[in-house]
Amino acid sequence: MEDFNRHNKEINENLTYWQNKPILQTIYNDFYALIGAQVDRSQEGLIVELGSGIGNLKQHIPECICTDVFPNPWIDQVENAYRMSFADESVSNLILFDVFHHLEYPKAALNEFRRVLKPHGRVILFEPCISALGWIVYGAFHKEPVAWFDKINLDGGPISDDRLGYYAAQGNACRIFRHSRKYRDLIGDFSITKVRRYAALAYVMSGGYSGRQLYPDCLYPFIKSCEKVLNHLPSLFATRLLVVLTK
Repeated sequence: MEDFNRHNKEINENLTYWQNKPILQTIYNDFYALIGAQVDRSQEGLIVELGSGIGNLKQHIPECICTDVFPNPWIDQVENAYRMSFADESVSNLILFDVFHHLEYPKAALNEFRRVLKPHGRVILFEPCISALGWIVYGAFHKEPVAWFDKINLDGGPISDDRLGYYAAQGNACRIFRHSRKYRDLIGDFSITKVRRYAALAYVMSGGYSGRQLYPDCLYPFIKSCEKVLNHLPSLFATRLLVVLTK
């Protein structure tokens, strides 16, 4: 519980950074646009974000139900990724922004996602990407571990509350979805519809929420143009990963 409380404190600190760092809002607006483009609105069903943090996605997807393990004022409802309150086959899109790498039991989570998703429903993940630059950014300058060589827990659940705690392994999404043959049993019958890597240099150089910004706001368009070139060399420069799974 102490770990969870620490994480909730970080969320509230991030809200302050967000309100006082305009470039961060610009960068995340671009990220949300990438995510929003993957939302499938062709079928009825709920659009749910797990681990909504400070709840900004709703500004871009107003019908999204924002959830987290903490009952903050901007959260629509409290949810546990391993045991959600949604009915079977009631959700059309599940969105996780920087959340998947906090799931210590990814197979159990994917099993629960499968339960609540409608046929052909989507899981949309936006995660750290571990490339040459990603190793430097996340390995040297981020407090959460990359954990690239750690064993990934393959427990399929159910997961009791006493087994929950703060967890982070920033490399997990890359390991699982870019090396999917090795983790086929974990992924199960989900289809990996899309895996895209982005340099996201503007994000890296912004310092994120709490780090120092390395460029003036006026250079943002120039840095975005540089990203278009760097995106062609993802093994070297990618720092962000977009994954879409289809049930």
